[in-house]
Amino acid sequence: MPTRTIELLRSETLASETMAFYFNKPDDFEFKAGQYVQLSLVNPPETDDDGDIRTLSIASAPFENGLLLVMRMRDKAFKRVLKKMAPGTAANIDGPFGNLVLHEDISRPTVFLVGGIGITPILSILRQARHENRAHRMFLFYSNRTPGDAAFLDELRNFDREWERFHLVATMTRTDDAESWDGEKGQINNTMLNKYLDDLSKPVFYVVGSLEMVMSMTGILRGLGVEENRVKYEEFIGY
Repeated sequence: MPTRTIELLRSETLASETMAFYFNKPDDFEFKAGQYVQLSLVNPPETDDDGDIRTLSIASAPFENGLLLVMRMRDKAFKRVLKKMAPGTAANIDGPFGNLVLHEDISRPTVFLVGGIGITPILSILRQARHENRAHRMFLFYSNRTPGDAAFLDELRNFDREWERFHLVATMTRTDDAESWDGEKGQINNTMLNKYLDDLSKPVFYVVGSLEMVMSMTGILRGLGVEENRVKYEEFIGY
């Protein structure tokens, strides 16, 4: 796959310590919803031991005109440079890569178990599935510390209201914060899954988040008797 040059169109803050970066999409670039790219900075003004390349899931859907990449912001050279980038600044991408794509068996519900920034590939899948009016029944369990940390929460709530085949279960793990929250609280667990899912023997599960979150969720699914071939996962390490 060739390296392609893209240009930043704009950036914005999505949630606490989370920014969205909107790039143009090259005419010859095609990808499947759920895939990722490697983003490389071009002649950055500063660097550090973590380097000038990051692996990022594409949050936009294939039918959309641009490329949306999302990052949790930390005090690292790559992220400082990206945050300050002016519209029109060039960067490079390699890819797409990855197999975290929507399965084809519409008789099996799709269950997404997502933590924090892991929402990015799932958002791409959801946007594309709605655009294509896919027949899959979908459940998204979306865990964050507080509502202010939950990127795309409003869009996902709109999906829940307007899209009959989709159901959102958002849960917050820090219930003592000032932000009010009347939804689910605490980590995703077997009690929560059994509350919203009628039959755990049928769904295909997608687990996306930190290494700790992926290990916890896959362990819970094993304990519930879910076969390995019905679990797809992607770890977000060092983002």
